[in-house]
Amino acid sequence: MKSRILNHPLSPIGRRGLYALTAILVVMIVGTVGTEYLTGWSWIDSFYFMSMVATAQGPPNSPPNFWSKIFIAIMAFVSIGTLITAAGILFGPFLGYAFHKGVHFAEEQELKIERKKQDTKSDAVY
Repeated sequence: MKSRILNHPLSPIGRRGLYALTAILVVMIVGTVGTEYLTGWSWIDSFYFMSMVATAQGPPNSPPNFWSKIFIAIMAFVSIGTLITAAGILFGPFLGYAFHKGVHFAEEQELKIERKKQDTKSDAVY
């Protein structure tokens, strides 16, 4: 039995949102668990630290040891890439549609200008 949300008329955005949210949750869970394991901080401190890194706010303090610094550096690239990808998954179809409409509008305007130029040239000949 399929979920009602996936059978909803807006299911493509729902499905894309679910994929984006899942990717963000996986990255945050891996980052929080790894930070807690490597630093020995509490779960809430590890989650807070990871959320600051993932949103490019910058870490509130420096990780205590070499391996935690390496892990956090890798997670910074992965988490920011995941957030950008999630935004692309959610808004990509809309932005593609808007871009297509904008290009189509610009092409129509160029054709109108070309027609006016041709009409002006033909009026000048007579």
